[in-house]
Amino acid sequence: MSLERINPAELSPATGFSHAVAATGSRLVFLAGQTALDGAGKVVGESLPEQFEIALTNLLTALAAAGGTPADLARVTVYAVDVAAYRTHAAELGRIWRRSAGRDYPAMAVIGVVRLWDDQALVELDGVAVLA
Repeated sequence: MSLERINPAELSPATGFSHAVAATGSRLVFLAGQTALDGAGKVVGESLPEQFEIALTNLLTALAAAGGTPADLARVTVYAVDVAAYRTHAAELGRIWRRSAGRDYPAMAVIGVVRLWDDQALVELDGVAVLA
């Protein structure tokens, strides 16, 4: 598997994401949306950073079960019920990402949504990984 992160100098600096990711490999893993659900199916974590960390951990757990690592992530989409709060906590969320997933950033987008499946959920992450 090979991922090439592409960040053209003509675009704004890519901070916490890559503008494009070119992938070569033989196995695609599509990761379902993950929120801050615990093993019993309850949303846990009161704050956006707490829920983000749990949702990211859940996403990475699903990826590991498929045989992948965070470096295999080509694309991640973040769905946030409060984009302003997401921006406010961006530095902390970045630290959580780096601690859990490292600095090989996938192509990413943050999309504001009215609500998620569970009313208590503040954030959801899904993704695509490319494995050898």
